[in-house]
Amino acid sequence: MKPFRTLTRAAAALGLAFGLSSVMAQGVIKIGEINSYKAQPAFLDPYKKGMELAVDEINAAGGVNGRKLQLIIRDDNAPPGDAVRAAEELISREQVDVLSGAFLSHIGLALTDFSKQKKFFFLAGEPLTDKIVWQNGNKYTFRLRASTYMQAAMLVPEAAKLKKKRWAVVYPNYEYGQSAVATFKQLLKAAQPDVEFVAEQAPALGKVDAGAVAQALADAKPDAIFNVLFGADLAKFVREGNTRGLFQGREVVSLLTGEPEYLDPLKDETPNGWIVTGYPWNGINTPEHKAFLAGYQKKFNDYPRLGSVVGYTMIQALAAGIKKAGSTETEKLVTAFTGLTMDSPFGKVSFRPQDHQSTMGAFVGKTKNDNGKGIMVDYRYLDGAAFQPSNDEVKKLRPAD
Repeated sequence: MKPFRTLTRAAAALGLAFGLSSVMAQGVIKIGEINSYKAQPAFLDPYKKGMELAVDEINAAGGVNGRKLQLIIRDDNAPPGDAVRAAEELISREQVDVLSGAFLSHIGLALTDFSKQKKFFFLAGEPLTDKIVWQNGNKYTFRLRASTYMQAAMLVPEAAKLKKKRWAVVYPNYEYGQSAVATFKQLLKAAQPDVEFVAEQAPALGKVDAGAVAQALADAKPDAIFNVLFGADLAKFVREGNTRGLFQGREVVSLLTGEPEYLDPLKDETPNGWIVTGYPWNGINTPEHKAFLAGYQKKFNDYPRLGSVVGYTMIQALAAGIKKAGSTETEKLVTAFTGLTMDSPFGKVSFRPQDHQSTMGAFVGKTKNDNGKGIMVDYRYLDGAAFQPSNDEVKKLRPAD
């Protein structure tokens, strides 16, 4: 009988081990996050810190529905195929509960399609292309950050006030740049019918020949320029534009340039008076932002960038949605996120039922070279809800779920 008792005890112990393993697995909510960390470190290093801060705060408060959050991060290396393979691995091997992330628009679109095919919840934190929530939108994908349409719509009224007729445009030749320029042209022509677009430069992302681009724009003799370059491409363009006098006597409207990620590296080359969207982190005095800023500085001994806000808010959004759903099941999350309202460092944010786009807004202001440092001045926060198309327009753009 001893061997039988031994086997029984062993089986019981093994069953207990499996039971504990199951309980432990149920005790963690796994967030699978995919992003272009190596390709876009200026934005994504602060973004990662923002995520980490949110996870720490949520877990210190007891987690979500009694479960702690766990981030499982993959670098997509920038090609869409790598992003999809990472998503497959996160679901099959890591058994994540949700997918999140993406920075580059073509990566975001690839993951949007993946979420549709797999019927798996995906929160796109950063990619700006409108196709994510419109032409390629689907039941399982939601997007946090203000889109290209929204940010262009915020800049167009300021551009129209300039009353400049001849415009040139420069943008990175991929989905984000293409859609941003198309929206700007459409909305500016509606606001100012006599406007002309006299030059267009569209270098490949990360491969701008800044001298040639700046000279081509100067040769067209525009009255104003709409710029969508960012990161290292922006820095090169500003340097060559300054050298050639491209910006002298010309107005410039520039998407994203007021973000610290891209404004800070310009230093003493920072142009004055560009109309931009951005993030004046040291001048926002709302209680929500002060609390975020204090927590971020305490943890990292550094100031936040816009990426920090996006990463932080994305995790907070996931926590709010999971709490509301009472589950990490995809169908319940979709229901919970549809119309979800949550707090963020920029105030209340809601996810619109009609297209799954959040109402997170942006700051619009002007650049200033302040003793060799680029800052934003004359800025104001614009609520994203006021810069989105109507329900009827969305119905024409978005396929039925």
